[in-house]
Amino acid sequence: MGNVTSSMAAKFAFFPPDPPTYDVFKDGEGKVVFSGVSADKNMEPHLLDTKGGNKIVATFWKCPFARFTILYSHGNAADLGQMQELFIELRAHLMSYDYSGYGASSGKPSEFNTYYDIEAVYNCLKRDYGIKQEDIILYGQSIGSGPILHLASRLPRLRAVVLHSAILSGIRVLYPVKVTLWFDIFKNIDKIRHVNCPVLVIHGTSDDIVDWSHGKRLWELSKEKYDPLWIKGGGHCNLETYPDFIKHLRKFMNTMEKLTILKPPKQNSTSNSIITESKHNKCLRFEKR
Repeated sequence: MGNVTSSMAAKFAFFPPDPPTYDVFKDGEGKVVFSGVSADKNMEPHLLDTKGGNKIVATFWKCPFARFTILYSHGNAADLGQMQELFIELRAHLMSYDYSGYGASSGKPSEFNTYYDIEAVYNCLKRDYGIKQEDIILYGQSIGSGPILHLASRLPRLRAVVLHSAILSGIRVLYPVKVTLWFDIFKNIDKIRHVNCPVLVIHGTSDDIVDWSHGKRLWELSKEKYDPLWIKGGGHCNLETYPDFIKHLRKFMNTMEKLTILKPPKQNSTSNSIITESKHNKCLRFEKR
């Protein structure tokens, strides 16, 4: 069993951009400064300590009059320097970060480090900006769905979750197993059942990296379903180029604002309801070693 575990785990890996698309340092006044990323008065950089002992880079983008804050987890072959143009389109305060071992973040990437990373980022939102979970939308793209659902399953009063080309689990990307294996990673199929807020799932019908069935199953397992977006012909890393992508996402954001006015988020929810109402990026790669 040990050899099988090692073999399976070796096929699923992280691929941080090499070299990173940016660097980070502190200036003479001790302020965190980016190189390779255009200066923006609305962006505040952070270096955060994690429970894993690493220092990760995070950026908080302010948007005038925004109601919500999106906490964004990117795919596994990307870093912060590749995501700016997508952020602008989302029209919200936005907190993004690089996993341990990505970009200018220290350490090595691993499943549990991504969990420590997102916990540090969430704590920064609470501590430095006074943002409550009721005003946070968690957005996970591809492998970023792993840390997002880890956090979402622990926060009962979140406003919403967006799963973009998400995975059911690491092993399920490679093999259509019927049960969750003990050595699997990012067990989203189990964690989605513990998410109590509205969930929007976006997936391409022609995704040849993470099959469309992953998105459909995650949507089916969601307690509080929002109308999904299945992009016909969409692949794994090009959904942002389809007009329906931004249109549907903005409609979702508007619906969440209306829900905030009509009713507060539920502390506990057992319902299984449905809520109705551009650039390419390197988001995921799998290789056999």
